[in-house]
Amino acid sequence: MLQIQDNMDILSNLTSRFPTFLLTGIPGLESAQAWISIPFCCLYAIALSGNSMILLVISTQHSLHEPMYYFLSMLSATDLGLTLSTMSTTLGIFWFNANEVSLDSCIVQMFFLHGFSVMESGVLVSMAFDRYVAICDPLRYTTILTNSRIIQMGLLVIIRAVVLIVPLLVLLKPLSFCRMNTLSHSYCYHPDVIKLACSDTQANSICGLVDLILTTGIDTPCIVLSYTFIIYSVLSIASPEERYKVFNTCVSHMGAVAIFYIPMISLSLVHRYGRSAPKVVHSMMANVYLLLPPVLNPIIYSVKTKQIRKAILNFLTK
Repeated sequence: MLQIQDNMDILSNLTSRFPTFLLTGIPGLESAQAWISIPFCCLYAIALSGNSMILLVISTQHSLHEPMYYFLSMLSATDLGLTLSTMSTTLGIFWFNANEVSLDSCIVQMFFLHGFSVMESGVLVSMAFDRYVAICDPLRYTTILTNSRIIQMGLLVIIRAVVLIVPLLVLLKPLSFCRMNTLSHSYCYHPDVIKLACSDTQANSICGLVDLILTTGIDTPCIVLSYTFIIYSVLSIASPEERYKVFNTCVSHMGAVAIFYIPMISLSLVHRYGRSAPKVVHSMMANVYLLLPPVLNPIIYSVKTKQIRKAILNFLTK
């Protein structure tokens, strides 16, 4: 009986219901973190300034008050949210070696991080629908995508993110965690946190799988289906010049889809199957997943979309 009590005491000393997690910068390069912070600061600055500029020109230029650009402003807003959700902890590690974070702070960060990720996926689906209607049913474009319907689609994207993410995070509160809680990234990432739990996480895994099915599992086929109809419609156009012109309006969105889903799927595969991979691989993949879309989306749309490029140049010259 005494032995059992001793074992229970040892177990209680090794686990905690109110843990402190240790965030990780770039493994193996701790001594150079101050220098590593320079490119990170540049990337954060590009993401913040680029997406803010997109939002500014769309809101101030009446010529851009069209469905396509409303959806682009939603994309820029979610990219800003993604950037801000991890910037404080990432730069805090590089500048001040502030790598400790409580479970409650972790949950708050994951709410915004995963919430904005789900929103971005939903916005990309909305943009694919916008391109489908513009190319396949152009005569009804303005009657289908009215301002009220665009607002409804935006609210649906937000509501879906909240409904899916909140239960996932609420299920973290009852878990017990081992004392040594070192995370793989410079921010709290749900699959990373779950791996450190000492109690049963079956409910968390099921909820995470349901969320994955209801986001990527639905959004990806919807985007693929939209582009299947778009390609079929474009190929039916007789003029090669007109065909190129129509398809060129989709290039920016296709780029945004690629730079969002490819790093996300790669990071998920690394977490699930790459446990033997070096820690630096996990860290770099995690940073690419969150920094690549906010940095590249404004650049892609500014370069490939003539109206956005012209509006930005007009704004800067004035």
